[in-house]
Amino acid sequence: MSRRAPRPSRGATAPAATRRWSPSAYVSLRQLEYAVAVADEKSFRRAATACAVSQPGLSAQIAALEAALGVQLFERDRRKVLVTSVGAAVLARARAAIAAAATVVDTARGAAEPLTGRLRLGVIPTIAPYLLPTALPAVRARFPKLQLVLREERTATLLAQLDDGRLDAAILALPVPGDLAATTLYREDFLLAVPRGHPLAGKRAVRDRDLDGQTVLLLEDGHCLRDQALAVCTTAGATESTELRATSLPTLAQMVAGGLGVTLLPAKAAPALAGRGSGVVTVPFAGPGPGRDVGLVWRMSSAQGRELGLLAAVLGSG
Repeated sequence: MSRRAPRPSRGATAPAATRRWSPSAYVSLRQLEYAVAVADEKSFRRAATACAVSQPGLSAQIAALEAALGVQLFERDRRKVLVTSVGAAVLARARAAIAAAATVVDTARGAAEPLTGRLRLGVIPTIAPYLLPTALPAVRARFPKLQLVLREERTATLLAQLDDGRLDAAILALPVPGDLAATTLYREDFLLAVPRGHPLAGKRAVRDRDLDGQTVLLLEDGHCLRDQALAVCTTAGATESTELRATSLPTLAQMVAGGLGVTLLPAKAAPALAGRGSGVVTVPFAGPGPGRDVGLVWRMSSAQGRELGLLAAVLGSG
């Protein structure tokens, strides 16, 4: 005579293998993407535009997501949208989930054919206008199915976007903080930029000691080039102009042309900023002068590491 299995006692929890979740707890990846867009844009209207969906449709999906999770993600009124405290925690997980899901597609795509489809690439402003015009044609020729989405921001912003999955890779000055993979694209020298007619303009090369007593113009806070140039100038005995700081390299060059001081320019930017008629003369440094390493950076966990190595080889040859 067979024995019956004992009934579970009242209140006992079913084994994990047989436990079933309520359908109301299911959320979709698309809903998470919509929620992240609302948080980034701080507006349902702008988020709907960014996601190429109607605003009522996006609002309905956000409402369904909040109902499924049982929490309120956003505070809404007619003027603004704010993320709630629990919403911030949920959205951090949502970003990680979206990034993880993207690696599934990236892994399959990369196995079939490297560097096809969309790739989100960040570039700092002191590199983008001077590298990309020559590098992008080579990238298009080598990887015709690659769709680059470019974002130009300062280093801190690009690192944050890389960390939360909004970027796949970034071109930055090395080294960078964090658990990131990086490969050097090229070494870029700094040139001394002086007004035409300046005593240093006629020299074939300058040394650090030539900067002693000079007033040096630099970019405003937040540009990594500012920190690199400031380190060189401080060691050489130059004095930074505290009243005048530039927002971009073109503005910096114009300030030099106006006789307000001298500065350091990256070598790739010099032809565009110190050409004939610019009023700016560039002079190289003697010997192993100052400079920076420019590299391609991506997350260590990225499934596109091999592909990004291929991209770096093309970018570095430009």
